Amino acid sequence: MTPSHDVVLVGGGGAGLRAAIAIAETNSKLSVAVVSKVYPMRSHTVSAEGGAAGVISPDDSLDEHAYDTISGGDWLCDQDAVEAFVKEAPQELLRLEHWGCPWSRETDGRIAVRPFGGMKKMRTWFAADKTGFHMLHTLFQTSLKYASVARYDEWFVTRLLVDEGRVQGVVAIDLKSGRIDAITARAVILCTGGCGRVFPFTTNAAIKNGDGMALAYRAGVPLKDMEFVQYHPTGLPFTGILITEAARSEGGYLVNKDGYRYLQDYALGKPQPQPVFRTMELGPRDRLSQAFMKELEKGRTIDTPYGPVVHLDLRHLGQKKISAKIPFVRELCLKYQNLDPVKDLIPVRPVVHYMMGGVHTDINGATLLPGLYAAGEVACVSINGANRLGSNSLPELLVFGTRAGRTAAEYASLGLEVTSRVLAQSDDERRRLEGELLNHKGRERIADLRDEMQKTMEESAGIYRSGASLARGVERLRGIQERSSDIAIEDQSKTFNTERTAALELSFMLDVAEAIVTSALHREESRGAHQRTDFPKRDDQRFLSHSLIYRNLDGPSRVEYLPVTMTRWPPAERVYGEAAPNEGQHHVAGSALPSGTGV
Repeated sequence: MTPSHDVVLVGGGGAGLRAAIAIAETNSKLSVAVVSKVYPMRSHTVSAEGGAAGVISPDDSLDEHAYDTISGGDWLCDQDAVEAFVKEAPQELLRLEHWGCPWSRETDGRIAVRPFGGMKKMRTWFAADKTGFHMLHTLFQTSLKYASVARYDEWFVTRLLVDEGRVQGVVAIDLKSGRIDAITARAVILCTGGCGRVFPFTTNAAIKNGDGMALAYRAGVPLKDMEFVQYHPTGLPFTGILITEAARSEGGYLVNKDGYRYLQDYALGKPQPQPVFRTMELGPRDRLSQAFMKELEKGRTIDTPYGPVVHLDLRHLGQKKISAKIPFVRELCLKYQNLDPVKDLIPVRPVVHYMMGGVHTDINGATLLPGLYAAGEVACVSINGANRLGSNSLPELLVFGTRAGRTAAEYASLGLEVTSRVLAQSDDERRRLEGELLNHKGRERIADLRDEMQKTMEESAGIYRSGASLARGVERLRGIQERSSDIAIEDQSKTFNTERTAALELSFMLDVAEAIVTSALHREESRGAHQRTDFPKRDDQRFLSHSLIYRNLDGPSRVEYLPVTMTRWPPAERVYGEAAPNEGQHHVAGSALPSGTGV
């Protein structure tokens, strides 16, 4: 019998679990399925280290958080979404506190906050340097309270079922048995995370292949702002493991081969006594990654077997502070680099970290396809614009997971029936998965094509791009797409057939990679994380707009543009190291937290 639910959530990380809870709270009679290709506690949210932004301090304001986010995103953020986000973020973080999230505390018992990159006030809540780990535990444990929430752990969704112009469920493989089933629903929420694995050097786990983006793209939903790929400035060489921004917020320095704090040369301020809130190492991630490339050009980086690096210096912080505030950083360095940051310099280099772009949604997570919603990194609301500020992603999961869950619950409550034709679609998908893949004796190796795709992405759409490099990337990706139809699948088993899963993930990644490079080729300006060497200036006249890319099976994908939603902050120059224009001149309605919370 075909499994059926009112709402299917694809992805069991922070956004998916928060959406599931929101649905259960909105209408306890609705049946909710959480379909995840990994056990929820292995979702990538668990790896977020540094913290979650939410206004709490008396000397901070919602206005300032909104302005930091909008200016940090180089004015490509939708300002109505940002205003809603900054208002609801502290409320969501406080809700996690009540559910048991162990936020770090000051000595008087109040919630502790730390500075973070691009934020000009201390507003980042944290749980040592395992914030995502504790948030995900809290959400997972809370979700267990609701009998209406069913889990499909280690099920891999391969297709959205669409009929009568609305989504009506998914097709998924039970990885444990190999069984292929339709799971029908009145609404579907995509919460599958980002797509960093389309690049060769990334902080992203092996599961982050852009599955949800590709599912929506293939169903006719546009992807938005895909050209904006964030590099984090401090990844460990070889592994790409993230050294959290918290290491710099606690006072760490970035130095070049001469031991010089080079960021003072890049309009990011001058060295100041700690704590530093505005400048230098706490500049936005796009600017820090671009500064690294400039140091490389000047010959001031250090050569290693795994590429050029600079050093992150934490030695002056001392063992006591490192062990109290960033113990996981020390653990990672000891295990993966065989060095101790208490006495050793940490080699770091920029590494692909986050997608500002994703499935085009409105402020409530709704896509252009009725019944389909998205939240978290898979979605583009957009609150992140051209560059996400550190510590905005975790509250984004909560705020827009909640909004998408509530809106999907209302839609599912309308009682629209699943049509019989979608079951015929699921039969077609089953034949494809069992026939084309399990019985295919092609000539191409999955690993070879994946390596070529990743190399193409790094060379054509890295920190700096050009029209020529992007055009070459588009052509090379088309060639890899054609060759991918001739993949060899040697494993014919049903149980945990990882080769078949890898082939499906490669197919998704190639769709997403094409969307990134094509969108970047069309945007002839430099803005935030998208830096064109042939168009080095921001061009608000032509490109103060979101890109929307639509998949075309018969030819090149179609790129259109959508105006950015402006409320009260007109575009201005991004300034770091000194007071920015227009700061704090407007007021976001509503208080950050209820009075008397004592946090």
